[in-house]
Amino acid sequence: MNTKTAMITIAGRPNVGKSTLTNYLVGEKIAIVSNKPQTTRNRICGILTQEDYQFVFVDTPGFHKPRTKLGDYMVEVTRESIADVDLTVLVVEPIASLGKQEEMLLEQLKGKKSPVVLAINKIDTVEKDKLLEVIAVYSAAFPFAAIIPISAKTGDGVEDLLAECKKYAIESPFLFPEDATTDQPERQVMAEIIREKLLWCLDREIPHGTAVEITRFSERDSGIIDIDATIYCEKASHKGIIIGKQGAMLKKISSMARQDCERFMGTKVFLTTWVKVKENWRDSDFLVRNFGYRE
Repeated sequence: MNTKTAMITIAGRPNVGKSTLTNYLVGEKIAIVSNKPQTTRNRICGILTQEDYQFVFVDTPGFHKPRTKLGDYMVEVTRESIADVDLTVLVVEPIASLGKQEEMLLEQLKGKKSPVVLAINKIDTVEKDKLLEVIAVYSAAFPFAAIIPISAKTGDGVEDLLAECKKYAIESPFLFPEDATTDQPERQVMAEIIREKLLWCLDREIPHGTAVEITRFSERDSGIIDIDATIYCEKASHKGIIIGKQGAMLKKISSMARQDCERFMGTKVFLTTWVKVKENWRDSDFLVRNFGYRE
């Protein structure tokens, strides 16, 4: 059997639904999602194998103007991710105007040899006739290989997007085992799940100033997995909020995270969490690297 593979970058500004789309395509939650921008920090590969095709979807951090060393890293990840792939899928919202971030991304994409497909996401939130205006604006701005309206939330149009992606697959052995869904180590997935719950449960800037380190990941003979995790935040006052009154908030975060960890691992998980303060870690090259945000 001749197999084909395609490396596909999913790019766009923060909060347009890149991770939701990645998860839908893969059929499993491998990238965290929240209603807050800049949720994704690292480059995460979602892998979908269908018969003789294997797609490697690279979910990238939202393209934004960085204000910290961590922000610099996230923008650089996006730049590198669109540099050498078979196809880039630019995800945008159904708004009939180009934002500054879209203009900057399109400017970068103009210099690349690989084709670009536009995915207009969140079509479940607008009237169909509004889409024609959005299509007209983007068609005038860039020579897209295709423009496909989708809803990553409901799956509407996603099969059409996948059919378009097939056109750019090249003959090659599969890059990953057929049952693989991500290139992320299990420890990293567990850390990201915990960070997602921080984003869901905490307000304002606090969750963006957190990092999660898995300090123990061990499996018992019975198959039960023990995980110890340390949540780092930037201020002592933030630590108090994360822990909550009589530990209520940390218990809520840990309970939500444990359920998702068990779903991903397919077995019972015992999760223990601690909270520590590392002031201004997002502006420290050493700490940003230490928390895994460096190649």
